[in-house]
Amino acid sequence: MALAPIPSVIGTGLSIPGADIDTDEIIPARFLKCVTFDGLGEAAFYDSRYEEDGSPKDHPMNDERFAGASILVAGINFGCGSSREHAPQALYRFGLRTVIAESYAEIFFSNSTNLGMPCVTASGENLKTLRAAVNANPDLVITLDLETLEARFGEQVIPVAIPESARGALVQGRYDQLAELLEDEDGVHATAATLPYFAKA
Repeated sequence: MALAPIPSVIGTGLSIPGADIDTDEIIPARFLKCVTFDGLGEAAFYDSRYEEDGSPKDHPMNDERFAGASILVAGINFGCGSSREHAPQALYRFGLRTVIAESYAEIFFSNSTNLGMPCVTASGENLKTLRAAVNANPDLVITLDLETLEARFGEQVIPVAIPESARGALVQGRYDQLAELLEDEDGVHATAATLPYFAKA
């Protein structure tokens, strides 16, 4: 029941600079009332993207030049704040499939990995180079290679990093913990049968 492996992500980029962008900025708390994650993409970065009357602000996610981007270039300590799973879900449903940043909050990183959205790190200087390239050419194709741990764009290559546990899970298609459990359903039932609090009355 392993999911599709993710050895690489290929697409165009979108840059949202800034340090300590927290999960409340990524998805404001009032959007957490949803029963499912459907539609959260429209609310991603909502307060940064729209005025109170709903008119759009000057924000990269509203810029038609970056429509269809699947690779987010971010800054340091991305996804800090509360542990809401809605944050990576909102980014994923907006269309993003990977994030390249200088560092991440640990829970945001884990939630993103479980969703199949790799979060890799790069140095501040290399991110500056990548950000400049994306802003200069919104059609620039970026290849994030989880096997060689490189991000390639144009004639340039920058090294990226990701913990081996997350990298291995992604390239082997074993990043969904629930799917891992269901893959050994017989084993789950066998273990449950030995636990007194699961014993039938």
